Amino acid sequence: MRFRTLRVPLPELDPALEGLRIVHLSDFHLGFPSRATRAVERAVEWAASREPDLVLISGDLLAHPRGEARLRALASRLPRCFAVLGNHDFAEGRDPFSRPAPIEELSPATLLFDRAETIVVRRRTVQIAGVDPRSYQLGRAHPERLADPDADLRVLVCHFPGVLDRLPPGAFHLVLAGHMHSGQICLPYPGGKLRLSQIRWRYAEGLYRRRAAVMHVSPGLGTTFVPFRFFARPEATELILQSD
Repeated sequence: MRFRTLRVPLPELDPALEGLRIVHLSDFHLGFPSRATRAVERAVEWAASREPDLVLISGDLLAHPRGEARLRALASRLPRCFAVLGNHDFAEGRDPFSRPAPIEELSPATLLFDRAETIVVRRRTVQIAGVDPRSYQLGRAHPERLADPDADLRVLVCHFPGVLDRLPPGAFHLVLAGHMHSGQICLPYPGGKLRLSQIRWRYAEGLYRRRAAVMHVSPGLGTTFVPFRFFARPEATELILQSD
């Protein structure tokens, strides 16, 4: 797997938040036997060792209820952690091995269902908003209504990267998403790779800058359908914010 640090330029970043560090994790899919379980454990160990300002997890935490105990043990090790759920937490997908495992809380981590929380970091207000995957898929999610214009930094966490195209400019500074697994099964070719499950997707992994916001799409850690990846390495990412 890969541990990666990315510098993320944000327009109008408050100078006091220069260098703020966010560890972004996604797509654990715990409960389904695979090598990905070890990747999640290593990612959590690494995230805790980095002592970041925030840990944000963008969904698909569980693939089966039997993974819940491990999820809770791992989440308890993550400092200042906020998370959302994804479609696989509700077994809403084409994976025949998934079973519904929706959880309502993940204490001491905070689960966000179409709501936001504001915390103080470096004497500045940081708002973290989270999207419920059920309302998103029904077209009923309006995360821009959660945004506090007075917050010094506004971060949106949504499992689905397509949320970026639904946001008005300026609602959030940073959007974090997952879901894509970087294709999970990919075919290499000169100068790139063909993501078999995402041939037509606009956002697959990495940083994207649009009028609405800057978005990071995590390659994720787990798997679905088959218990392995091919040319799509699992990744834990540390984002370091800097002024644009």
